[in-house]
This record gives sequence, C-alpha cells and structure tokens, in this order.
Amino acid sequence: MIFNSQIWLSIMFFAFYFSWGIFMPYWNAWLVSEKQLPVETASSLIAIGLLVRAASTFFLYPALSARFPAGTLLKWFSILAALLSFLFIPASGYSLLLVVMIVFSLIYPIIMPMADSAGALLMKSERIHYGKSRSWGSIGYTVSVFLVGIATAMFTDTAILYILIGSLVFTAAAASFRTPPVLGQSGDLRRVPLRQLFGSRRFVTALITCVLIQGAHAAYYNYGVLYLDYLGVNNIWTGVILNIAVAAEILFFSVADRFLRHVSVPSMFMWAALAAVLRWGIMFIFPSVAIYVFAQVFHAFTFGLAHYAFIRLLHEEFDSSEIPAAQGVYSSLGMGLSTAVLTFGAGFLYDIEPRFAFLSMALVAVPAVLVSFLMKRGKR
Repeated sequence: MIFNSQIWLSIMFFAFYFSWGIFMPYWNAWLVSEKQLPVETASSLIAIGLLVRAASTFFLYPALSARFPAGTLLKWFSILAALLSFLFIPASGYSLLLVVMIVFSLIYPIIMPMADSAGALLMKSERIHYGKSRSWGSIGYTVSVFLVGIATAMFTDTAILYILIGSLVFTAAAASFRTPPVLGQSGDLRRVPLRQLFGSRRFVTALITCVLIQGAHAAYYNYGVLYLDYLGVNNIWTGVILNIAVAAEILFFSVADRFLRHVSVPSMFMWAALAAVLRWGIMFIFPSVAIYVFAQVFHAFTFGLAHYAFIRLLHEEFDSSEIPAAQGVYSSLGMGLSTAVLTFGAGFLYDIEPRFAFLSMALVAVPAVLVSFLMKRGKR
C-alpha cells in the first residue's frame, strides 16, 4: 500500500506540474502573442487570476475539504479544469478573456494545494516520502518547459494552449486512476475555524515568511520568458534555461527527506530567505544571460526549500483534519495573493526598466530573513 500510494502521488505531481510548467512561465507570452494584448494588459489578467486563486484557496478549498474527501476533490477539480481550458480557444478581447480567466483561476490552481494536502495526509497515514514524490512534479515541470520551448520554436506560441489542454486531460486521468483508499475516506472531515490555525505562532510566522519568499517569485514567473527575450535568447534556449531552475529543484526534492531530516523548519526558512535576496539581487545588478543561468540554481532554495519547510511544518503542527485548511491558507496567501499583488508592482517596474522588477523582489525578500531569524531564535 505504501508503495502504491507513493507511485500514485508521484504520477499526480508529475501530471499537474507538467501543466503548471506551461501555464506559469508561458501564459503571459501566449496572451501577448496570440491574443494580441499589450504586456501591461496581459499582466493584469495574470494578476487578477492570481487574486481569484487566492480567494479560491482561502475560502472555497477549506470549505470543500470539510465536506468531501481529498481524492474526490482532486478528481472533480482536475476534470473541471480540463473542460474549462477549452474556453480559451474561442475567447478574444479583454472582457471575454477576463471572464474565462476568472472562472479558470477559480478551479485550476486549487489542484496544487489539493495535491500537497494529499501528500501531507499520506505522510501521516502511510509514511510516504513527500520529497521523493514531489521531485516527480519538478520532473513534469521540466519536461513541459522543454517541450513547449521546442514547440513554440516550430509552431509559434499557438502551441502553448493546445499543449496545456492535453496536459490537463492527462492530469484528470491521473487524479481518477487508483486513488489511495485513505484519500477517499470521509470519517475525519470537519470544518476548521481559521482562528484555530492562526492560534499557532509557528504557523503564522512561517506563513509570513512564505508570503515574502514565494511572493518574491512574481517577476520571475510572469516576466522571466519576456526578460530572456529582452536579453536576446531564442525560444529553444529559453526552455533550456528555465529548466535549469527545475533541475535544481528536482535534485533538492530527491535528497530533501534524507539530508534535511534533522534540520529545523526555522533554519530552512532562513536559508531560503537569504537565497532569495541573493538570487533577485544579482539579477538586478548583472543583467546578462550568464547571470540569469547561474541564478536559476537558487530556485532549489527560493522555492524548493521554502515549500518543503512549510510542508514539514504542517506535518509537525497539525493533525490530519486540520492540514487541508492550513494548506489552503498557505496556497492562498503564500502562493497566490502575495504573487498577485507583487505581479502588479513588478509589471509597472518592468515597463520602466526590466531589471527594476527583480530589484523589487530582492527588497521584498529582505524582511523574510529577519522574520525567519526571529523564528529560529524562538522569539516569535
């Protein structure tokens, strides 16, 4: 059973992050090239989608997780996301694209906390290795980024949408096939009040740290492809360069369970925050392809280490019935709202000077160093 659950979770992560590797780095470029939107307008759609994602994971996901088993939610939301992706084919004009983006963002991104919650639940019930399965998510992201880079070079950016649709159908199939029985159980479901979660100082401090560290990826996620184009990199090499970050992430998750077993959560957060300041700082100071490539390696820490630390905290701090609600709050604030707000600001700065967007991300990460240090010292 442990073996089967491990494989199922690995396939689920691979499938979802394959689609995420299309949506996150390439969607802004697709809106600009295929829907003929200005960069600022396309960025506003992305940011609005992130705001919807934040609301969905903060309110809708915890409410649903209190009524339906994790496996059921994963299945039906994956199917809905696949169906909704077809609406982007006929959508044209800002208003119609806005409506489709809002509806899609209400459903699709919520699959991420659902999959992570499933992983946390399986860690508790069947002692699976989260890092091992999550590394397959990074592999899926890598494969999709590379394939989309080749596809856009051969068939233009039109290919982005059709590969996304295919990947979401794959995700729906993965979520529906041989779901571990424990994820279909409804006996332990209950509504968890937010005040109960926020009563944990460790949770609140870790959440603040993640809001800053994960939110500071806004410029990279939404303008990374455009910035490489600005630096003169062609589409094929763009896919290769983006994959360096994910390769570093894969390596991190594959060894995290073994090497970080005795490392405290505050220590992991502090190193992730320091890496974020360094990563975005050098991208501002040295606007070159070589530095961009070098900075990609830090993704293992700025995303991977911060994310792993938070999943570890959920495992340590909450029981199984509380994990979905806590995961929803994290995904909403740490992975959605903060990125949405900073996307607006980064877009404004990017229009003035592309490097300024990365400077702002470095400044955002600075307070995370202090907060994680205080957490480590036990003062918060």
